[in-house]
Amino acid sequence: MKAAVVFETGSTPQYADFPEPEISNESEVLVAVKAASIKNLDKARASGKHYSTENEIHKPTVIGSDGVGYLEDGSKVYFFSKKGTVAEKAVANLQMIVPIPEDLDFLIAAALPNAVMGSAMALKFKAGIQPGNVVLVNGATGITGRIAVQIAKVYGASKIIVTGRNEESLHALRELGADEAVSLHLNDEDFKNRIKEIHHESPIDIIIDYIWGHSVEMILSALKGDGTFSHKTKLITIGGMSGDNIQLSSQILRATDIQISGSGLGSWTKQESALLFSEIIPEMFQAAVEGKIKIETENVDIKNIEAAWNAEIQTGKRLVVRI
Repeated sequence: MKAAVVFETGSTPQYADFPEPEISNESEVLVAVKAASIKNLDKARASGKHYSTENEIHKPTVIGSDGVGYLEDGSKVYFFSKKGTVAEKAVANLQMIVPIPEDLDFLIAAALPNAVMGSAMALKFKAGIQPGNVVLVNGATGITGRIAVQIAKVYGASKIIVTGRNEESLHALRELGADEAVSLHLNDEDFKNRIKEIHHESPIDIIIDYIWGHSVEMILSALKGDGTFSHKTKLITIGGMSGDNIQLSSQILRATDIQISGSGLGSWTKQESALLFSEIIPEMFQAAVEGKIKIETENVDIKNIEAAWNAEIQTGKRLVVRI
């Protein structure tokens, strides 16, 4: 079969022949793949730098961690797999398959789930979002941040604040449900003062963070209590685009009712992971059918994977490979 294959760790995937996958147990099925998205997760795993690859022995590998296609009975499905998905055929676990609504385009179905994992899991399980909550999305101009804004709206957030550097994208987020935008181009004092003002006017319940680094230091500083009772806030970090480390004063933790945690592969319970496939992704597929969630894609054919791998994709779009 044809597939997008990494022959050496860190190298660019090649359009090449590769042995067809084989089912190894009763919990697996073959999928005739029609499309698969390329995410930061896939690039990190291909480079050998993602924490999920630490115990893997590298050999020629098909890239991709999820995709969409048909089962042997003709069912239209989304699936997740660590065995490679950007290929004509892939192996999927029966517990990690989601039916795709007939009215939902394959390319949208391929693009959406990873962003759902990177937003809904944090909002629902780590933050315990409730209708009426005030949500701040830090670094919201990326593809997953845009989806987080829309899912927070689906979950009933009463107010959504977004931060980012791309002014045009920040403005566009208002059309997706954001109520207020704060530019990361502001100087530190102006940024912190604006977050303080917002927190005073409508106390922030949940912070979903995609970039970590200095922006989180400023947000935490803005929320720091003064020794009186403070509002309970949960900060969930999902990405580290601005660096993996921050300086955190213990005074912030002592003076503020804040809970800091992360959301990603390895942080979810087995039950939560199961609910991702049985409830959350199906719910978001339906929301996409109803126009409540929108995602834009940049589409390429699998034979052009080498050129597309390192190409610059427009902000807010997901790269999807057609097979």
